[in-house]
Amino acid sequence: MIHDDIVLFGLIAATLGAVFWTSSRETGAWAKFYDIVPPLLLCYFIPGIYNSLGLIDGEHSQLYSPIASKVLLPAALVLLTLTVDVKAVMNLGWKLIAMYFGTSVSVMLGAFVSFWLVGVLHHAAVEGDTWGGMAALAGSWIGGGANMVAMREIFHVSPVTFGQFVVVDAGVGYVWMAILIFLSNRAAAIDARSGADTRTVEDIKQRLSSYQQAHQRIATLADYMVIIGVAFGVVGLAHALAAPLSAWFGANFAWAKAMSLGEPFVWVVVLCTLIGIGLSFTRVRTLDGAGASKIGTLLLYILIACIGMQMDLKALMGNPWVMLIGVVWIGVHIVLLYALGRVLKVPFFFFAVGSQSHIGGPASAPVVASVFHPALAPVGALLGTLGYATGTALAYLVGIGLRAMAGA
Repeated sequence: MIHDDIVLFGLIAATLGAVFWTSSRETGAWAKFYDIVPPLLLCYFIPGIYNSLGLIDGEHSQLYSPIASKVLLPAALVLLTLTVDVKAVMNLGWKLIAMYFGTSVSVMLGAFVSFWLVGVLHHAAVEGDTWGGMAALAGSWIGGGANMVAMREIFHVSPVTFGQFVVVDAGVGYVWMAILIFLSNRAAAIDARSGADTRTVEDIKQRLSSYQQAHQRIATLADYMVIIGVAFGVVGLAHALAAPLSAWFGANFAWAKAMSLGEPFVWVVVLCTLIGIGLSFTRVRTLDGAGASKIGTLLLYILIACIGMQMDLKALMGNPWVMLIGVVWIGVHIVLLYALGRVLKVPFFFFAVGSQSHIGGPASAPVVASVFHPALAPVGALLGTLGYATGTALAYLVGIGLRAMAGA
């Protein structure tokens, strides 16, 4: 019924506004509803419902490509990586950093184990582009939504497969988050049994409370214009460099095609991520105090809705085995990370925030961290945001490995 992309964009924007307005209600029926259903899932599924009912034609709309995928995605990556306080993360203590990177490794290994095991149980479950959907999920479970979408673009994952793994991401991920919150309320007893040293956690509370107070400010119009200028300026530069770089690698290195380095969009993602990380070491990072990461997240949600409008809900449950893939995957992650935590004798806080900073990302990691103490919420945000910087590269390696296992 709706073929005009301007009208369609208005519908998408109004839908996102309605989801976030209702999810901001702190009491009443809406609050109870969003305790069960995450807003992210609605931002993806409601446009999918529009498409499935024939209200819109998401497949032929140009909102997703080239606008959302080629412009909004890299802009979101720039804004979400330039806010990473790498120095602050490194100062949190080597054990927390070890748990963070241990989580990354456990998620990567979990992908390979689950792909192999489910393939043994039911080979049809890992046929087609399931490996690509898992690479996208690895992007989410190591980094966040922007990394997930980046993997979707790099490996050309079909909308149906991508939609199935979005369901796994939300279903498995939010169940695990609920378990972590439940266990976090019993952290003192857990730490007492394991003999963990909790003095580092107390030190982090004091230092991050001071940091948060020092960087907050009311944003001005100039702040917003600079944020937009940095984001889209870097996107323009990345696109300008991506074409010659991809052509040069494709012409001079035989292995470039196998690594997807002959495709311009891969370079757009890589360049935006690297430039964003580089900017995080400059005064540009202070733009986060004016809302840079919030604008990056806003762009990301528009992107997610544009992906959702390509989805056909009737085809979503065509491969129910993907849920088992997610369960096995996160199970491997939990076992490996728990073993690392016992060896290092870290507080349960390190285990919880390390896991949630990956599986949930910067949106939910602060929630888990704040269960321990409100001053610890920035730890979750810092580690979750760091995943935006590492998620693309590590998920890309997972995708290359899974593609080799699948023989694709």
